Amino acid sequence: MAENKPMTIHLRIWRQKQNQKKGHFENFTVEGVSPDSSFLEMLDLLNESLIKDGKQPVEFDSDCREGICGTCGLVIDGIAHGKQQAVATCQLHMRRFKDGQTITVEPFRARAFPVIKDLVVDRGAFDRIIAKGGYISANVGSAPDANAIPIPKEKSDPAFDSAACIGCGACVAACPNASASLFVGAKISQYALLPQGSQEAKKRAREMIAQMDKEGFGNCSNHGECEAVCPKRISIANIARMRRELVKAAFGK
Repeated sequence: MAENKPMTIHLRIWRQKQNQKKGHFENFTVEGVSPDSSFLEMLDLLNESLIKDGKQPVEFDSDCREGICGTCGLVIDGIAHGKQQAVATCQLHMRRFKDGQTITVEPFRARAFPVIKDLVVDRGAFDRIIAKGGYISANVGSAPDANAIPIPKEKSDPAFDSAACIGCGACVAACPNASASLFVGAKISQYALLPQGSQEAKKRAREMIAQMDKEGFGNCSNHGECEAVCPKRISIANIARMRRELVKAAFGK
C-alpha cells in the first residue's frame, strides 16, 4: 500500500482588492498538505501560514463544505470546480493532484458576478432571479399525505433532478457567453413539471427570464459546457423546457 505522504503544492492565485481595482496573480507554496484534505482545507492551510507571517489571507467563499450550499465557487486550472466531475470545490480532494504540482485558482468570471475580493464574487443576481418566481406563493397549509396528489414518475423524477441545482454559478463561469440559462432553466423546470407550480407558471417564466436578461447574463448557444461542470449534473434539457415555458406564457397556452 502506497504511503500517504504530505504534498507540496504550488499555487497561482488571483488577487483583487475589489471589482473596480485591477487584479493580478500571486504565487504561493503550501507544504505539508495531506492528500486526504479537501481543496478548501488546503486553502485554509495557506491562509494560516499567511496570517502567521502577518500577510493578507486569500479571500474565498465557503459554508457547508458538503456540496450542498453552492457557496464554494472556484475556477481551478481553467475549469469551474476543477477537473473532477459532479463535485463542488469543497468536495475536491488533494489526492486528485500531484506532489509539486502548480495549480491556478481564479474566481468565477462573469459581468453579472462582480468580484468582491480575490476569489469571492457577488452572486446576488441569482437571488434576484429567484425572487421573480422561484417559489410557490399559494398557502398550501400543512404537508399533505404522500399520495394526495398523484404525479407520474416521468414528471416527478426530472422535477427532483432539476431541484438538485445548488445555484453555485459554475454554469455561468463555464459558458463562453456567461449564460445563466441552466440555472434558470432548472429553477423553472422544478415547478413546471409539478401541478403545484402551474398556477404561476406563465408569470414565473416571463419574469425570471426577463430578470436574467436584466442582470447581464449572456444568451445560451448550446455549447454544453454548463452541463459538463455542474456538480449536480443538471441536464441542459432544462434549458429547452425553459424556452417552451416562455413560448407557452407568450401565447397564453
